[in-house]
Amino acid sequence: MSDLGKRDKQYVWHPFTQVKTAGQPIEVIAAKGAKLIASDGKEYIDINSSWWVNVHGHGVVEIGDAIKKQFDALDHVIFADVTHPVAVELAEKMVNKLGEPFSKVFFSDNGSTAVEIALKMAIQYWFNKKVSKSKIMAMDGAYHGDTFGAMSVGERGYFNVPFEPYFFDVDFIDFPDGTNEEHILQQAELLFRSGEFAALILEPLIQGSSGMRIYSVDFLEKLVYSAKRNDVLVIFDEVMTGFGRTGEMFAFNHTKVVPDLVCLSKGLTGGILPLGLTVATEEIFEGFLFDEKAKGFLHGHSFTGNPLSCAAALASLTLFEKVETWENIKRLTEKNIRFAEELKKQTGISGVRTFGTILAFDIDTEETSGYFANVRDRVYKFMLEKGVLLRPLGNCVYVNPPYCISNDELDQVYNAVLSFVKELE
Repeated sequence: MSDLGKRDKQYVWHPFTQVKTAGQPIEVIAAKGAKLIASDGKEYIDINSSWWVNVHGHGVVEIGDAIKKQFDALDHVIFADVTHPVAVELAEKMVNKLGEPFSKVFFSDNGSTAVEIALKMAIQYWFNKKVSKSKIMAMDGAYHGDTFGAMSVGERGYFNVPFEPYFFDVDFIDFPDGTNEEHILQQAELLFRSGEFAALILEPLIQGSSGMRIYSVDFLEKLVYSAKRNDVLVIFDEVMTGFGRTGEMFAFNHTKVVPDLVCLSKGLTGGILPLGLTVATEEIFEGFLFDEKAKGFLHGHSFTGNPLSCAAALASLTLFEKVETWENIKRLTEKNIRFAEELKKQTGISGVRTFGTILAFDIDTEETSGYFANVRDRVYKFMLEKGVLLRPLGNCVYVNPPYCISNDELDQVYNAVLSFVKELE
């Protein structure tokens, strides 16, 4: 074990890891493009974009330069009773990107917190109006983050069991699997008609952490229409689905519906610095305008509106204005579709699916399926040996690459995946 490995083992507690059974972490000392470079000189393709955040790749000069320039001007400042140019510019650009009826941006520091803020806004909106609406509806299998509010509206069980006694009550609708949509819509409509629901929260069109589960535009539109018809606020968690992942800037751009609140993070800064945004309509914002200070949205973080993070986000948004970025997204989408056809010919796997730059399939196993499936470790180790860093979601194997990945690099990943699948035979 290297000195770095020994020191890591002595001092570091890694996320989403059972430390007792986990192997030694890879010692990454550099990164460029779609590649991670380890201390032993081995290179790995970062096929999951470092937890889905690194949309443009590593070492992007434009983002680095923007951070350096901003540091020389203003590194950080309190954001209560203070403003600064890059926060205002980012808010303005984000509102314009999302389009009407969005008008106001609330800053935070990660996806979980962006969701917490949206939930608090929805609940307090009705409280301020003196309307008794306190219930939240979510979808079975959801993942919205790891803070308590976000966990409350997420999948029960798995790693949340110790905390469930402290969650607030949530009404969950089933995941629409192609056979049960009408039943779910009828169930939701009946619940909405009770007049008790403050908000509906969803990952639009694809659930990430529950296994890249995709559902239809038609279902989402009908569910949102039902919510709005019954005066229920709609929250879209676009933390994973935003910034080109589905082939559009935001997943809801595939639809005719618009939510009341949107949660953003991950790819927002190109995956370089932490930043979360909760974007609201003017109607939501006006629900907090009173003479009483207590009816304001009294929420904040030490690093709210951090100028360096805002500068990184602005640089990332500028990259999305380049034709090359969207050509790469289209290229990856088309390559995934073609590779999916090859995967569908293989045995031992099922549920091959693609959505934009995301490709996923499930390994058929007689063991436990889902997040704790043992086959996950086999895939992980196999892919590392092939020079690919890929962390499956249990028996769900997926690729979600940075948009800069080359065709050769992506083919290397595809070949490694295919080699593992053929071993299953």
